Amino acid sequence: MLLCRSQLFRTVPFVSVFRRQLAKMPLPSQVHYDVPTTPITPQQIKPVVGLGPSESSGMSRLAAAAASALAKAPLDPIEQSKKLAAYTAVDNHVKPEHRVIGIGSGSTVPYVVERIVQQGEEVNKGRVFIPTGFQSKQLIVEAGLGLGDVDQYPTIDVTLDGADEVDHALNCVKGGGACHLREKVLAEAATTFILVADHRKNVQYLGTNFVQGVPIEVVPFAYAKVLQNLRHILGSPKATLRMAVKKGWFLQVPFTFELLVNIFWAAGPVVSDNGNFIIDAPFEREKMIDPYVIMAQIKMLTGVVEVGLFCHMAKAAYFGNSASLPFRTSDGSVTVRWQDGQVETIAPPADV
Repeated sequence: MLLCRSQLFRTVPFVSVFRRQLAKMPLPSQVHYDVPTTPITPQQIKPVVGLGPSESSGMSRLAAAAASALAKAPLDPIEQSKKLAAYTAVDNHVKPEHRVIGIGSGSTVPYVVERIVQQGEEVNKGRVFIPTGFQSKQLIVEAGLGLGDVDQYPTIDVTLDGADEVDHALNCVKGGGACHLREKVLAEAATTFILVADHRKNVQYLGTNFVQGVPIEVVPFAYAKVLQNLRHILGSPKATLRMAVKKGWFLQVPFTFELLVNIFWAAGPVVSDNGNFIIDAPFEREKMIDPYVIMAQIKMLTGVVEVGLFCHMAKAAYFGNSASLPFRTSDGSVTVRWQDGQVETIAPPADV
């Protein structure tokens, strides 16, 4: 939904304080840009006016120092937890002989790709990486890794993916990013499926921290009927269609002021990479004790494409323990839950 300036003022009254200044701003269609018709050569590039060679080089050194400091800045505890889990999982399960590797979605996955890149160009040059969605595809491409598709490689050596929550039996909730259909395809295609997450995702029962509900991908034509069945038959009265929320209108007036206005309005339903809608269905604890049962019941509803419950699929789940909570210790260890029920705490790689 687009707002013209007059609508913006009616929608956000406090912006009227700056009305005079904004009225002077040209609309995008009124702005004329002088674009050179010939390429700019290096000889045409002039030094910044007012800066001599020493000052210019000093600014460059300052910028380089700032970039270096940012690169070396410590991660916050949650991000460090994700990195610990991802690095340890990659070291333990992505071996040189693995040629087809599935890359999942979520905030922990960038650290998975980062660690894989660190295995070296020689190891990675013969590998193919299969993404679960746009985010992981971009990570693979930007890292310079080989991109493939599950159509070409229906059997995957190992898939590493994040999770919204993992219970004591390695059942997990996925789909907070609306990618769970493709994630489940890659999980089932993998000889070894590994979960990576921070300590907050390690719970006894699903629904403990991830209270939004079970993500369910449905065809748009059937969403209303599926919602009705979830609410009145399967026991999820708060099941809702996930809506996209658009926010953040940034107005910048050179040399005058910068104004950041957050405007929230419904932008329609969330649409998955497959063109489907997403329903979030919370269930009571007793139904989540054995999530396989409710997963099967939801999957039987006509119009449901896939359910964001992954049951009896993962070989192991890695949780980083560099926590920020006061009752946890920030010891930098990694907790590993195994398919057979064993739980162990191990040290992460020395270079994390």
